[in-house]
Amino acid sequence: MHAHELLAERFEADRPHLRDVAYRLLGSLADAEDAVQQAWLKAARADLRDVRNLSGWLTTVTARECLDVLRARRRRGEVAWPGGEAGDHLATTGAEPGRTAEEELLLAESVGLALLVVLSRLSPAQRVAFVLHDLFTVPFADIGQVLDRSPAAAKKLASRARELVRGSGSGGERLGAEHVPLVAAFLAASRGGDLPALLDLLAPGVVRRVDPILVPADVATEIRGSRAVAEETRRFAARARAGAVAWVDGAPGIVIAPRGRLQAVLRLTIDAGLIQAIDIIGTPQRLHATTIALPETAW
Repeated sequence: MHAHELLAERFEADRPHLRDVAYRLLGSLADAEDAVQQAWLKAARADLRDVRNLSGWLTTVTARECLDVLRARRRRGEVAWPGGEAGDHLATTGAEPGRTAEEELLLAESVGLALLVVLSRLSPAQRVAFVLHDLFTVPFADIGQVLDRSPAAAKKLASRARELVRGSGSGGERLGAEHVPLVAAFLAASRGGDLPALLDLLAPGVVRRVDPILVPADVATEIRGSRAVAEETRRFAARARAGAVAWVDGAPGIVIAPRGRLQAVLRLTIDAGLIQAIDIIGTPQRLHATTIALPETAW
């Protein structure tokens, strides 16, 4: 078989894997597909005589394309956390128009919404090192080639990224780990619009506060009482599908991240086994100041 035909056959066989790598690196299905296509164009022009592991080499070529995209985003001043636009209210679904909108939603959910949010806060080099090594077991020698750094430097980048993903590098103490099941139950009840379950989880005097940017004008920024909060939560049940449990400022909380793009954060105050307060954060400044990490159950 001709070398080019062999390359084309291998590339098509590896395409799903390459897209998975690119998606975790870029957090966008369209960008991931573009990166894979660019990787093919470069691979097709390359001299393959010294390539011993074709699949591994294709992975590094794709990763380099993704690194260029991540660096271009940084140069354009794009925020590391892709937040929602003003007026993108919690009442909307957040789905992008186009053929791949539903596919991207399903892909983001399969990868993990909280993971995509946390990855978006890493530097380009940290994200590449972490994703390639921790998620795809690429050797540090190969990662170093992608980043133009030594294997030791690539290992250090992955280690620092791992600390940030786990929330173990901020020096903060995690509180309320025993509340993770309660937070997960609240999210599940919210998704299902389960009023009895919500009432069981909310304190009678619970207060819900929300940044005005996240809700329509007819929704109050503060409401009180378990019945009122539960009924409103049912109104936004569709939005809860884009929710995931995460560590929020060192305690169990919820991120709302349609297709992995951070839109809001829920801080929950829990006491005596009930939710006493729900603070929904959505302004860019407050989101940027919020520390988000993965719970152990998602790692």
